[in-house]
Amino acid sequence: MSTSPRSFFIALVVLFCLAATAFGQATQEQEAAVDKLFAEWNKTDSPGAAVGVITNGEFILKKGYGSADLEHDVPITPKSVFYMASVSKQFVTMAILLLEEQGKLGLDDEIQKYFPDFPKYDGPLTIRNFIHHTSGVRDNLTLWQLSGRDIYDSIEVDEMYQMIRRQKELNFTPGDRYLYSNSCYFMLAQIVEKVSGKPIKEFAEEEMFKPLGMKNTHFHDDQYHIVKNRVFSYSPGKDGYRNLIMRFDLVGSGGLYSNVEDLLMWDRNFYDNKLGKKQEALVEKMEEEGLLNDGSSTGYAFGLSNGTHKGLRTVGHSGGLAGYSTYMVRYPDQNFSVIVLANLAGFNSVGKSREIAEIFLKDEFKEKAPAGNASNSTDQKEPETYATLTAEQLKSFEGTFWNPENSIFSKILTKEGKMMIERDGIPPTEVKPLSENSLKVLFPGLNVVLTFQNGDGGKHGYGEVINGRPSLRFDAYETPDYSEAQLSALVGSYFSEEVNAYYKFTLNDGKLSLSINDKDLGALEPLVKDLWRNETVGVITIDSDSNGSPTGFRLDAGRVRNLKFVRR
Repeated sequence: MSTSPRSFFIALVVLFCLAATAFGQATQEQEAAVDKLFAEWNKTDSPGAAVGVITNGEFILKKGYGSADLEHDVPITPKSVFYMASVSKQFVTMAILLLEEQGKLGLDDEIQKYFPDFPKYDGPLTIRNFIHHTSGVRDNLTLWQLSGRDIYDSIEVDEMYQMIRRQKELNFTPGDRYLYSNSCYFMLAQIVEKVSGKPIKEFAEEEMFKPLGMKNTHFHDDQYHIVKNRVFSYSPGKDGYRNLIMRFDLVGSGGLYSNVEDLLMWDRNFYDNKLGKKQEALVEKMEEEGLLNDGSSTGYAFGLSNGTHKGLRTVGHSGGLAGYSTYMVRYPDQNFSVIVLANLAGFNSVGKSREIAEIFLKDEFKEKAPAGNASNSTDQKEPETYATLTAEQLKSFEGTFWNPENSIFSKILTKEGKMMIERDGIPPTEVKPLSENSLKVLFPGLNVVLTFQNGDGGKHGYGEVINGRPSLRFDAYETPDYSEAQLSALVGSYFSEEVNAYYKFTLNDGKLSLSINDKDLGALEPLVKDLWRNETVGVITIDSDSNGSPTGFRLDAGRVRNLKFVRR
């Protein structure tokens, strides 16, 4: 029996539709909902983002929004190649695990085996400590900035290593705590090179990217290397967007370039490993969390963070540097993943990824949390759950607070009729009352609740609960009054051998200010007695002799603790 051309065409259409259904596609409603999330940036004169949504190893949605290059009107597409920032770390740990599988290194090897000139500190430092951020080694990017240098500049590998090696102490005894440190991944990349005999760029291409078919992915260890379909990054300015020109080409803590289409191959490999000996144990190990000396978990695995979102297990990592904001997250039990790669400073890729997941997984979520519930809900439009308080009760939340352990400063105040929190590390964010003693921070993608303790004269401080987990404790403080003579006694130059920099305190109009190597960094704000804060560098603790004369200070800058300066 003959088949007409029309019948053959209809059969092909049916077959194509069946194949599309098997792989799954976003519905029109789902795609429209995602488009709405990115509508603000979906124009030719704006930076934007590339988005990928994956189910069962296939894209159900991949799109681009905004411009990859504002000077040449190049649109962002799923093929656009982004700087991946800290999303790179999982690729470094995969390289380490492949070398372990080959029997060429051990995770409990001490770092000095590969860096014989690296200092010995209190307790052994191992590759495992470096992977899980339990080493206590100070963060190299923070150190670089504290030296007065610009992280956008070109930096030689040995120059950075020598700065890390100059540190006379750790932030803490190895294994006692978790504290994120980019130094560790910078050095892990060097270990890959030392053990394999090849730069990590070459090793990763041969052992990882080529086997997976990731043709647009590489470690960018040469700033002069041409990158096809490269996305440029921007920051918002008063008169429009500004270029962020990055000449930084160190790899390990970052340095990977990739695109949405290539990351599909990486995602697939977590479900069907094609690397090394092709054993599932390799990718399963990637999700194993590091442990502290007391046996408790860090929550951080092999370049990946384990978490939950409305009751569903998540595994992912975010990245942010020089205007790039990246996030890749898997919901492994649903075989579902979201990728958001953006080229605008301050873009919340994590929040957008979670909002996308809520569009596609709304029937899968196990928790429907009200605003006051400490879960991972990103829903913010629940005004009926907020408390109605008097103006006096709302006023009682206002004040200045700080976390002594991490030297993080926060302030709760009212601006233009809204109560806001200003906190180191996050943009000013609105807060709403849940009760007389608790506030919810309306930060997209996270459920943050602040629980306050009352005392004589007002609130004594608060504790953060982020996505259901207790986080940091903040204490209230009152600023001391200093006399002109007390301020004048602090004026002078202070030097740190560890960052090879001079810090200078100057006094103008009754206020202290700070400069690094004669570069002005603005005001020094008094916190409590002998403690000062500068928005750029962190919290300074003044050291004095028995007569009360200043002899130096110690600087706490988040990922760098107790950095000593001596008065000169």
